[in-house]
Amino acid sequence: MTAEWRNWAGNQWCVPAAVDTPATEDELVATVKTAATAGQTVRVVGSGHSFTDTACTNGRMVRLDRYNRVLATDADRRRITVQGGITIRQLNDELAARGLALPNLGDIGYQTITGAISTSTHGTGVGLGGLATQVVGVDLVTADGSLLRCSEAEEPDVLEAARVSLGALGIISTLTLQCVPAFNLHAREKPMRLDEVLDEIDELADGNDHFEFYWFPHTEWTYTKRNNRTDEPLKVRNKRKQFFDDIVISNWVFGLACAVGKLRPALIPRIANIATKALGGANVVDRSDRVFTSPRLVRFVEMEYSIPRAAVADAVREVRRLIETAGLRISFPIEVRFTAPDDIPLSTASGRASGYIAVHVYRGSEYEPYFRGVEAIMKEREGRPHWGKMHFQTAETLAPRYRKWDEFQAVRKRLDPEGRFANAYTDRVLGQTSGQG
Repeated sequence: MTAEWRNWAGNQWCVPAAVDTPATEDELVATVKTAATAGQTVRVVGSGHSFTDTACTNGRMVRLDRYNRVLATDADRRRITVQGGITIRQLNDELAARGLALPNLGDIGYQTITGAISTSTHGTGVGLGGLATQVVGVDLVTADGSLLRCSEAEEPDVLEAARVSLGALGIISTLTLQCVPAFNLHAREKPMRLDEVLDEIDELADGNDHFEFYWFPHTEWTYTKRNNRTDEPLKVRNKRKQFFDDIVISNWVFGLACAVGKLRPALIPRIANIATKALGGANVVDRSDRVFTSPRLVRFVEMEYSIPRAAVADAVREVRRLIETAGLRISFPIEVRFTAPDDIPLSTASGRASGYIAVHVYRGSEYEPYFRGVEAIMKEREGRPHWGKMHFQTAETLAPRYRKWDEFQAVRKRLDPEGRFANAYTDRVLGQTSGQG
């Protein structure tokens, strides 16, 4: 029997029957064929940053730690082809060395690129889609061990579905990403009162290439981030200042405050108000990925919902009302971001301009009353949960929220009719395939 596997947050665990760590595509194909012969299911795990049980299995687990190389670069079309296990941090460095970048990113660099796209990870920017919109080709290992090559010209319906697939269609062996010329961002960060932000939310979102804000519950304050493309020269923090801001304050001090709040929840409002009085600001120019991503050392559990952009301000006000009326004590800030619509069947932004509201609790703290209350607010606004973050939805409740749900299911039925790539999570949120029983 293999050892127990746990995710980054520590809230999900499983004991796989076997763990494979392929280094080549042939080994990846052999893993699937071995599982098929043994009647085992197969699940791929990346960095384990999902808070759901999407990677858990009692069958065969595939880890892509050794499957992380750059395979090809098309300089003329600004495209790069990589193995599925490459992390976003490694990919960013490889792109920078080639004078390229991804146009939009989330704030976590240690995720694998396939894990990020498969769960509809997005970043922020009203004129930009999530990471999955940057995928222009995939090589997919299907249920019988066959290799299916998908691009805009070849198997385009599978490509569309595979961009956000929860690993339910097969193993993404390689993927090709559409990049842009490398660029710098001018990052300006400052506190603003919540009501002011909500009153000006359209101007703030439309007036910046990338806008997001964090609201600190039990206070009137937010921390806003405006990131805009620039030709200005670099203006970066020195290493000492960067360490102090990103590690000491954002992680060590914040982690200590969360730990105290876990032991004495009644102190959380006082801690939050003291902390917001110390909020400063930032004004730097740096390489785009260095602005987008930041270290995350404090462990937490998270829920995030996508809703129509026009509903964001009202939804945030409702979350504030929930916290106040339910007497909740919340130590983590609430994050709000935006993206453009896309046409990917299971993307959380499919068919609509979207806003995202993310709520967190410190690892080991009670989260269900808070998350269920937030989920009820999002349900009233056609909310779609981030596939890698906590939620209480099922295939029955999710299907009406995605206009291309049936198109995805048709591709899934074709590629994996027996549920080779299924687990308890996909059964719950996508439904069982016809061959499962």
